[in-house]
Amino acid sequence: MKADVIGIRVIHILCPHMGQTRDNRFNLKSYFCGRSDMLYMNIPFLALHASELIFFSIFIVFILFVLMLDLGIFSKENKVVSFRESLMWSTVWVACAFGFFFLLKTKGHLIHGFTTVEQLTGIIDRYQHPIETSGKTFEELSQAYRNNLSIEFITGYFIEYALSVDNIFVMLLIFQAFKVRERYFKRVLFWGILGALVMRFTFIFAGAAVIQHFHWVLYIFGGFLIYSGAKILIKGDDEDEIDEKNHPVVKLAARTGRVFPRYVGEHFFIRKDKKLWVTPLFIVILVIEFSDLIFAVDSVPAIFVVTKDPYIVFFSNIFAIMGLRSMFFLLSNTIHLFRFLKYGLGVLLIFIGSKMLFHKFMVETLGINNVRSLLIIGCILGVSIILSLLVKEKDAAG
Repeated sequence: MKADVIGIRVIHILCPHMGQTRDNRFNLKSYFCGRSDMLYMNIPFLALHASELIFFSIFIVFILFVLMLDLGIFSKENKVVSFRESLMWSTVWVACAFGFFFLLKTKGHLIHGFTTVEQLTGIIDRYQHPIETSGKTFEELSQAYRNNLSIEFITGYFIEYALSVDNIFVMLLIFQAFKVRERYFKRVLFWGILGALVMRFTFIFAGAAVIQHFHWVLYIFGGFLIYSGAKILIKGDDEDEIDEKNHPVVKLAARTGRVFPRYVGEHFFIRKDKKLWVTPLFIVILVIEFSDLIFAVDSVPAIFVVTKDPYIVFFSNIFAIMGLRSMFFLLSNTIHLFRFLKYGLGVLLIFIGSKMLFHKFMVETLGINNVRSLLIIGCILGVSIILSLLVKEKDAAG
């Protein structure tokens, strides 16, 4: 019996009210809301093909397993992460991303599980992949699809990974403002990353549904990215500040009246006087999650200019987020050396926003396809890093 048939029967056993279409897509519309198209909005994850469910599940299990190894969940010891360890795990996560790139290049068809030219053409049209479908055999079209999918993934990954550097700046400021001991950084980042996984999942698949129904939203995203990039260029090297007393998350938590006044080791919660209290370390996690939510408003729309396939957006986001923890420890003591990197990120956001606003002109007239976009992104980041290393601070000031 085929795996997809088994998957369908298992899900029908678990969810007997769930509908199923002829192409084996699980329609949760009737299961969750039944009668409201506006609530359902054709969210991709709520209409799963069996192969999508299997591929997605295996991916999540793999990511969680490697994340457990990376963050040392099997070791309860709180220790300062060394430069050597962070370098090793940064290399591991980058290698995993490139391994996934080659997996998509050879087995990318397994995500959506198409078996005919008609199904493949439908997927290409649905997610607006820049692939010419006429006059090609199924094998030729499949190979073109896999090549394009892998390029979309790696481009999205580089965008997200580069923009994560700005998130590292913010995390450092949060830890400094709340005076968190360095030995607890790893523990805080572990739970922060898990929370980011859930938020990105919700943000990406809901965003994909909105874009499919309201294409004009992309123009809003594009304008916002240009604004964010220009703001970075104008702001320059001005230091951000975190006001830990007046932060909205801290104020909201204080209203509960159950925030303990001091840190209690590695604990997020303590019980005192028969009451459950949250410690300042838990507040730090909430502040980091809040900052990641704001960060996602920039980074997630940026990848939608590369691909409209929410699975590829999600995969590229997750690999970048998974490498964020190790990159944090790798760059935390050296990030001040890359003074021009923030300017590079500003130019990157303006480029992505411009492509989102003027997509047809930039692709058809200027010929800036995904491959050339990847090269431009690499050049922007490369130039900003090289300038940071070559131009000393006193030379820039002079």
